[in-house]
Amino acid sequence: MKISWHGHSVVKIITADEKVILIDPFITGNQLCDLKAETEQADFILLTHAHNDHVGDTLTIAKKSSALVIANVELADFLESRGLNTHGLQPGGSFIFPFGKVTMTPAIHSSSYTDADGTNYPLGIATGLVINLEGKTIYHAGDTALFSDMQLIGNKFSIDLAFVPIGDNFTMGPEDAVQAVKWLKPKRVVPIHYNTFPLIKQDPQIFVNELGDTGIVPNIGESLSL
Repeated sequence: MKISWHGHSVVKIITADEKVILIDPFITGNQLCDLKAETEQADFILLTHAHNDHVGDTLTIAKKSSALVIANVELADFLESRGLNTHGLQPGGSFIFPFGKVTMTPAIHSSSYTDADGTNYPLGIATGLVINLEGKTIYHAGDTALFSDMQLIGNKFSIDLAFVPIGDNFTMGPEDAVQAVKWLKPKRVVPIHYNTFPLIKQDPQIFVNELGDTGIVPNIGESLSL
């Protein structure tokens, strides 16, 4: 399995059998991203919530590659109405997909999508994702504030790799993210959701320095092996 971060909250997983999983594929308009929506292919797309900087290029990629889109029920239903193949989950729920098991967790954030014509659609709630595949556990926190139930997530799952937001303003900042890591107890941590916009400018190295050997700041597109 190969895992890479592509700016903002975009994570790409390539399984041992070459299946491609994209999480929150905000590519177009993401100045940090090295991917191209026109050429990117996926077998599965996982979405933490409906904001445009997370849904991103889901419609473009999923339509051309027939990817299954996994999201909260309201967002999944919305995307299904746009012609996509979807599977809806809600926090607390799990489902076993061909690549592994996905458990949807809570997050403290809002969730709405703004269409090209300016129409805004409230679409359920924001979530995090725990993904169990190939004997490893990955936690993508999505956009969230620090919340005490992260202790429960850390106690329930043995997390090998966690992606946590540090940008502040719209999510928790570095200080709260350090506390989140203490509760989650992952083996490795990658900071996400920072430096895409001026409002979320952060130095990720300051954050990982607080974590000892746990934290890592990968280069954009750098492959991490689990």
